[in-house]
Amino acid sequence: MKIVIIGAGEVGYHIANSLYENNDVIIIDRDDEACERADELDLQVIQGNGANVRLLTQVLTNADLLVAVTGSDEVNIVSCMAAKLVSKSKKPLKTMARVSNPDYIDKPVARRTQIGIDTMICPELAMASEVAEVLSIPSAIDAEFFADGKVEMIEFVAKDNTEIVGKQVKNLQLSESCIISALFRGGEVIIPHGDDAINSGDHVVIIGKTDEMKSIRGIFGEIGQNVNKVMIIGGGKVGFHLAQIAQKSGIKIKIIEHDKKRCEYIADVLPEVLVINGDGTDVNLLKEEEVSNMDTVFSVMDSDEKNLLSALLAKQFGVGKVIARVERSGYSPLFEMVGVDLAASPKQATINEVMKLSMGTGIEALTTIEGERAEIIEYIAYKNSKITGKPLKDIKFPSGAIVSMVIHGNEPFIPRGDHVIEDGDRVLIFSLPSAVTDVEKLFK
Repeated sequence: MKIVIIGAGEVGYHIANSLYENNDVIIIDRDDEACERADELDLQVIQGNGANVRLLTQVLTNADLLVAVTGSDEVNIVSCMAAKLVSKSKKPLKTMARVSNPDYIDKPVARRTQIGIDTMICPELAMASEVAEVLSIPSAIDAEFFADGKVEMIEFVAKDNTEIVGKQVKNLQLSESCIISALFRGGEVIIPHGDDAINSGDHVVIIGKTDEMKSIRGIFGEIGQNVNKVMIIGGGKVGFHLAQIAQKSGIKIKIIEHDKKRCEYIADVLPEVLVINGDGTDVNLLKEEEVSNMDTVFSVMDSDEKNLLSALLAKQFGVGKVIARVERSGYSPLFEMVGVDLAASPKQATINEVMKLSMGTGIEALTTIEGERAEIIEYIAYKNSKITGKPLKDIKFPSGAIVSMVIHGNEPFIPRGDHVIEDGDRVLIFSLPSAVTDVEKLFK
């Protein structure tokens, strides 16, 4: 696939780094340093304006996908619009624009085909929506929905005081519609068998029918636990949208924001939210605002360093779950290594959307977990797909991947070895990055 990326910043570079080995990638940026960094990869780097029609005409010959991820919403939008006009590819060019201004987008992912943008994504709204999913589940650190909400993935932490620790997978009383797809243990990723035991501190990925997932929370010590109090440190786009989502659940929310005008705006738009004008890294302020009584703290300022500091302070005060925003992709493991429960990146949602588009037809959803150490992909099986029409036990499935769920019609279920996948079925795959290419071949 020929892919043109406009913008070689942190997002653009990360996308290029993920795609260049198996695709023909061109990256365009004005900045000298960004171009020099991108030049370290085996791809074509062009220094210039990605919205320049003449330049786009030159690079878009036979292109399949254009991704505009500069720091300017307007440049990204114009690049996509211009690309649709000048593209002379035999097959339709797909375009994706990253935007942040709420005047352009009011939900995480939108379609704007009428102006030449197939996918428009707001990373900040996407991140807020993602972390809000784990708000109502005390020990969960990640949650995603698939198959139009029929299937849910939850990643729990196995703690000492829960009944799951020390038990073998085969002895867990899980619903027949739920499966443990993976265990993350230190630097190891385990696709478990029945004899594998769960250790304290393991991150446990469970995928199941949404209606049945509530029944498994008891084994993680969640019976009778509710999230009632939440503190959000940082009242920017992520913090504001997060507060909007959380208040719908009747949760008491407190926001700490250093900018006075922004505080006034939030207090005016969200009157039920308590807004404090102050520094979220100030120990005395956190004490005064009783951070120790919070069920969850979100640190979502625009600075990685400040987010880490305020998150660690919240942990020191005894907060059960602390989630921090991180911009630099290499920082996520560091944040979690020193005690942050979840390091969430606004950029990751953009990267996931690009990966979904670049993998071709049949991909309904894609999400990465544990800092891209694994992926969960929702495919549609077609009549001519290699995975269709024969028992799963007879298919040479790559090591490092597992079929977690099949959705036939409207009914999700865990398939057995003798199950035959049919045309039109949705198939949820848990896969290590090394196996994704081989898994993709089964659906072609």
